[in-house]
Amino acid sequence: MEGFLAAALVASIPLLIATIGEILTEKAGLLNLGVEGLMLLGAVMGFIAGYESGNPWAGLMGAFLAGCCGSLMFAILTISLRANQVVTGLTLTIFGAGFASFVGKDYIGLPVPALIRETFSPLALPVLSDIPLLGPVFFHQDVFIYGSYFLVIIICLYLYRTRFGLNLKAVGESAASADAAGVRISLYRYLHTVGGGGLCGLAGGYMSLVMMSVWVENVVAGRGWIAVALVIFAAWNPFKALGGAFLFGGLSILGFRMQSMGIHVSQYWIDMLPYAATILIIILSSRNNRKENQPPADLSVSYFREDR
Repeated sequence: MEGFLAAALVASIPLLIATIGEILTEKAGLLNLGVEGLMLLGAVMGFIAGYESGNPWAGLMGAFLAGCCGSLMFAILTISLRANQVVTGLTLTIFGAGFASFVGKDYIGLPVPALIRETFSPLALPVLSDIPLLGPVFFHQDVFIYGSYFLVIIICLYLYRTRFGLNLKAVGESAASADAAGVRISLYRYLHTVGGGGLCGLAGGYMSLVMMSVWVENVVAGRGWIAVALVIFAAWNPFKALGGAFLFGGLSILGFRMQSMGIHVSQYWIDMLPYAATILIIILSSRNNRKENQPPADLSVSYFREDR
């Protein structure tokens, strides 16, 4: 059981990081459906940077910057040029998939350097790793996973305990009112869209550099779409996203666990589970009309001061 839960946690980390990135974007009032493309951009550029330099931090930085660049294109089109956000996000996904296939074709099957594997090997935290059940699962992981714990805490504090986080909420709820109060709408939207996209790229980089440790086609495999659904499941709350990501991480590796136990079920049914659960969550979420579970009121609504 401990082994399964630990593996589920590892599988949940890309979903968690990408979900937090999309939460930041949607809190600013922008609906970016290009998460899958951003993760692919981060995966391929992070892998190339890590493979060529042999430096794990260069790989992660390459993944983050690739996500930032992709989301910057999205921001320019949707914030400054007021392009349709849904169409732009879908186009970004198509672009990311094509770019990753084209740029990564020479790296297919190549493993990451040994230094990267060593850097992200599991590390037991003293005392905490000795806690029964929870210790081996949550405190015998790589440094990236430990960093993700802090990321959830930091983002929660930023959103709910700082003036900038409250301003961001105001931008997403009513850009016109926030503008009248002196909040710089375009600046907030650009910063959080680009920063959120960078986290999506970082999630993709983790998949190619740490989870797979080898470049393969379509390494993200639809997790970007699951992250978009997880935002709804988590009600735009980063802490709730941690539990949702863990659930979907477990579903994604359930087939391997069942095979190891000698339970023979069609792999097609197993592969379908995360996506079936995604549909179910969206249906259930749509029936929950409580105020705290609703999206930002100005989500996907373009804003220009001249239109007030």
